[in-house]
Amino acid sequence: MLKRIAAILLVVLSLTLTGCVSKVTGLKSYVDTGDGYQFLYPNGWLPIAVSNGPDVVFRDLIQQTENVSVVISPVPNDKTLADLGTPTDVGYKLSKSAIAPADSGREAELVNAEARESRSKNYYILEYAVKLPNQQRHNLASVAISRGKLFTLNVSTTEERWPKVKEAFEKVVKSFSVY
Repeated sequence: MLKRIAAILLVVLSLTLTGCVSKVTGLKSYVDTGDGYQFLYPNGWLPIAVSNGPDVVFRDLIQQTENVSVVISPVPNDKTLADLGTPTDVGYKLSKSAIAPADSGREAELVNAEARESRSKNYYILEYAVKLPNQQRHNLASVAISRGKLFTLNVSTTEERWPKVKEAFEKVVKSFSVY
């Protein structure tokens, strides 16, 4: 009898706790107050030291080819994201300048490009299929302008892992905010 009551209480408790889980389960917050941006990244990812490159990089401890990074570039103070072009224009330019520049051995196809607004800031969400000499990858990026700087968050995985991580990566990209 006591075992039955304990089992019922355990089931009720687990169902109650399951209902309390947020939509960002498995994600941790990264905040850079100095540069003025923040985003969520998956649990189990670690910061990687880089020089002369992105402002920050995290990668998966197990799947080390999965990573998220933020690159900050200057733009004239009066430029807005719309001044740089439509989401498709900016996505194409980014593919040619950063994701698959000439002579890099990479090819990038812009799969999707859309605009969104969050907290009175405009963001472009860009999706790419990227071909490297020895593998195919899938990238999502979020681009925004704040205080005369272009912020680009990029999250990347292999094409074979994409279906498994798509939902989490979309949450990462949509969590990116600049201030």
